[in-house]
Amino acid sequence: MTQQPHELLFGSFITPSADRIEQVVALTQLSERAGLDLATFQDHPYQPRLLDSWTLISYLAAATSRIRLAPNVMNLPMRQPVVIARSAAGLDLLTGGRVELALGAGGFWDAIEAIGGRRLSAGESIDALGEAITIIREIWDADTRGGVRVDGTHYQVAGAKRGPAPAHDVGIWVGAYRPRILRLVGRVADGWVPSLSYLEGGLAGLAEANRHIDEGAEAAGRDPASIRRLLNIGDHFTPAGSTALTGPLAQWAEQLAQITLEYGVTGYILAGDNPTAIQQFGEEVAPAVRELVEKART
Repeated sequence: MTQQPHELLFGSFITPSADRIEQVVALTQLSERAGLDLATFQDHPYQPRLLDSWTLISYLAAATSRIRLAPNVMNLPMRQPVVIARSAAGLDLLTGGRVELALGAGGFWDAIEAIGGRRLSAGESIDALGEAITIIREIWDADTRGGVRVDGTHYQVAGAKRGPAPAHDVGIWVGAYRPRILRLVGRVADGWVPSLSYLEGGLAGLAEANRHIDEGAEAAGRDPASIRRLLNIGDHFTPAGSTALTGPLAQWAEQLAQITLEYGVTGYILAGDNPTAIQQFGEEVAPAVRELVEKART
């Protein structure tokens, strides 16, 4: 695929356990000290064992100074798009531009419905996501005169006031796997953030997914290379191995660099709560990947 213009990002994917608050804070601060660019957290409002993601991210913003923060990914059916837009923009302003927004169309519909959410079909949830992204961008567009009006099938906004605008261009990344939603990513999103463990075909599935994203972008008149490709990966470093994402740290760096060069992935987010793995990922793997990719590109 076409080389992407984005700088490489490395992050952590920390479990927001309600009964391990000190650990969540400590791992986020460790992520920052280790040089990682981003700390992310799953969002499941129907799970009482997990902290609410926006509440957590707001608290962690005050406990850190540099690292960016994001949900991974926010459960859209549980939250109104206008509220998402203003929450993200407000926190981005408060943190000096340290917030990114990753969205999911929804899943776990029994749990969503049990707490008052709407059950949607797969197709309906994708349509709702497209409407939500439109609304969020319109709310952030504070310089345009007049209120936001979107008469969608799933969301209706009738003259909502615009603003505030975020401190920086907040990325809207989407967790997606199937062709239709991947094409939506290409049409309207800023990035794609799947988990490798859920990606059909593993690394081999990246090429097919990229094709759908590129098709969506081209159909909308967008440059496919403008859409960042990120990847949630596991945290298991092993002494030796030859398959993708196993083996010693140097081998990880080589494999991730190759994924970047072959598939255009420019963001790697390490899932897991292993402090040693987080530190090694930030201090050893990330710099090595950057060096290898820079050498290959120049």
